[in-house]
Amino acid sequence: MTANIDRAGVPTPAETTDSRAPASGATDHRTTPWRDPTLAPEARADALIAAMTLQEKISQLFGVWVGASDEGAEVAPFQHDMEEAVALDDLLPYGLGQLTRPFGTAPVDAAVGALSLSRTQERIAGANRFGIPALAHEECLAGFATWGATAYPVPLSWGATFHPELVREMAAAIGRDMRSVGVHQGLAPVLDVVRDARWGRVEETIGEDPYLVGTVATAYVRGLESAGVVATLKHFAGYSASRAGRNLAPVGMGARERADIILTPFEMAVRESGVRSVMHAYTDTDGIPSAADGPLLTGLLRDTWGFEGTVVADYFGIAFLKTLHGVAGTFGEAAGAALGAGVDVELPTVKAFGSPLSEAIEEGLVPEALVDRAVRRVLVQKARLGLLDPDWSPVSPALSGMAPGTERSGALRGTVRLDTDGNRALARRVAEQAVVLLSNDGTLPLATPPARIALIGPNADTPTAVLGCYAFPVHVGGQHPETPFGIELPTLRAALAAEFPHCEIVTARGADIDGSDTDGFAEAAGLAAGADLVIVALGDRAGLFGRGTSGEGCDAEDLALPGVQQQLLDALLGTGTPVVVTLLAGRPYALGSAVERAAAVVQSFFPGEEGTTAIASVLSGRTAPSGRLPVSVPRHPGSQPSTYLASRLGHSSDVSSIDPTPAFGFGHGLTYTRFEWSDLVVEHGRAPTDGEFALSCTIRNTGGRAGTEVLQVYLNDPVASVVQPVQRLIGYVRLDLLPGQAARVRARVPADLASFTGRDGHRIVEPGDLELRLSASSTDARLTARVTLTGPVRTVDHTRRLHMEVATEILADAP
Repeated sequence: MTANIDRAGVPTPAETTDSRAPASGATDHRTTPWRDPTLAPEARADALIAAMTLQEKISQLFGVWVGASDEGAEVAPFQHDMEEAVALDDLLPYGLGQLTRPFGTAPVDAAVGALSLSRTQERIAGANRFGIPALAHEECLAGFATWGATAYPVPLSWGATFHPELVREMAAAIGRDMRSVGVHQGLAPVLDVVRDARWGRVEETIGEDPYLVGTVATAYVRGLESAGVVATLKHFAGYSASRAGRNLAPVGMGARERADIILTPFEMAVRESGVRSVMHAYTDTDGIPSAADGPLLTGLLRDTWGFEGTVVADYFGIAFLKTLHGVAGTFGEAAGAALGAGVDVELPTVKAFGSPLSEAIEEGLVPEALVDRAVRRVLVQKARLGLLDPDWSPVSPALSGMAPGTERSGALRGTVRLDTDGNRALARRVAEQAVVLLSNDGTLPLATPPARIALIGPNADTPTAVLGCYAFPVHVGGQHPETPFGIELPTLRAALAAEFPHCEIVTARGADIDGSDTDGFAEAAGLAAGADLVIVALGDRAGLFGRGTSGEGCDAEDLALPGVQQQLLDALLGTGTPVVVTLLAGRPYALGSAVERAAAVVQSFFPGEEGTTAIASVLSGRTAPSGRLPVSVPRHPGSQPSTYLASRLGHSSDVSSIDPTPAFGFGHGLTYTRFEWSDLVVEHGRAPTDGEFALSCTIRNTGGRAGTEVLQVYLNDPVASVVQPVQRLIGYVRLDLLPGQAARVRARVPADLASFTGRDGHRIVEPGDLELRLSASSTDARLTARVTLTGPVRTVDHTRRLHMEVATEILADAP
């Protein structure tokens, strides 16, 4: 007999003659094969599956959304408006696959939350007869998304650093904090390539170029996994290419765009990072939802790329096969379609994988073998995490050295810090290297600060202006206004006051982020006219589903600054006082005449808790600007969708009245010094289609300050069998040089980097002439190497080379 299923979709114990039915409490399995850490994880999983009932196997395939208790008690199921309540007591005798966001659902002290989670894990393991605990997952898109944890810059800022190793270091710190309190999996990074900057989730992406996205995301995964936390690639695949930039809208793209733009970052991360989980996308492409796309989730991801981890559902994504996509008539059909395609775990809570799946199997509509396939992946992962080991403990590392009596929540409170001085220093380094100086007439740096600064704008004195929508104070804290932020969030006003202690700083809001009221313009203009310098702080307010101007579900009709901010900016430019535009935003915006008229434009993308300090240090010159644009800044607000990865027909022409030429192109960023590029040598300018080119050049800092140049290599394929972008990034390197210092950069560029998806759907390298543009940005080529590939057309696959090899030699030190 199988277990009964209640009407809420939760398994309940039943009288049964099956010897494998759940018993009351766990038994001693210390000598059973699945407890033996000397066996391979696959063998342990197989032994466990052989002993499990169908319901016990299914129970490993879903999570339950919970919230840790701020009193240290066990977690409680979170009631979400999209799902029915879950009766945890009825569920636990069969086991539980995951706990969804125990720390990220409501404000909870880290130590008390760890105690709550530990008690819950003890209960979960004790309630099922195999003693299997749950895997706990959390969001970590811009830091561990829990109360009191460091709020790092958003992923768009990671891209702006062009510094994967720094991102890896940041991710490792995030992972250590998560693991310390008992979290096993993080739902990051996002590998969606920006195709339309109107999309609200641009702030969550790394940029508009697949190579940049792939290298930075791979580094993030390596960092998170190095701390023992399972990283999750998302959203697989195509979410960012939704029509009109609308969240959760259909995706319209061809097979080549999907293969060459959307999928390549995922391919790189799967090959190179050691990632252990992938999350399917919400969207459908050409009528096929990702959650039911077997050729994508199994054929490509597993059979071709060799991925061996778990595929988890984006929240409610399996149920959406019925409710939104209309490709399933029942939740049982949705469960079967997702399992068959390759989805292993339903998140955030049980719905389709509850009674609908059980009933579909009983009726012969879904093969039980699909459950076995998925649960094997889940149990292998739990084995590798140590959750099946005989010495597993529910006590998290942060509490493992707890003194007797400390388990009382009152004594624990405040003993675990997730926003340490080291974390803040690291967050500041990332923020500093992500600030992009777009334009400068010489006003910056403010080496001799003006006597009076007028700080104007809706982000001038707003603590949360530095946070993206997945930062805890925004994502959850907004629902708990009585709760303090849990971290220090200095405003731009406070940061400027600290940076320029002898300046008089006067402030006016001028306008709201997305308001229509212009009543504050007169005061703002008056302060500007009486000041020596205006710093105007514009941009976004992060939020969810229309509660912000950037973030999930906060899509834009165009790329004009929200509300009346452009009119405010124009009014300030009209005062005659020099204006430094400072942007704290989640996406790029057109800036109108400020592109030419502003004294300087400084771009930051939600730079985190240390962001205003970083901006102030760049303005003063204490920090040299080194960020580069991960997305193009448009000249006109209505020119979307547009990225630098456009073919010739995607560029400006005489046959269209819309000019997509950006004001500032991908990769652009100024410094406070000057660099000279010279001495290009092409050592091997002809190579077979399975060979490589070799070239070198010298870059010298000819200015009077230390600075960073980012050498970017773009490939132009002028004649190909299918239409190609005019250019695409194939490599980059950051060079930190002192005044007078030079570096010789040598690159070996494999022919594989010229590959693309041909007419028959296979990736090929074609013979012919190419250009390798050594550039300071996509709009600023400094040196061009013209090279030729010879020989036959060559077919390549996922084992092709993905990177050029770079060696850097410092030629001369500063005098």
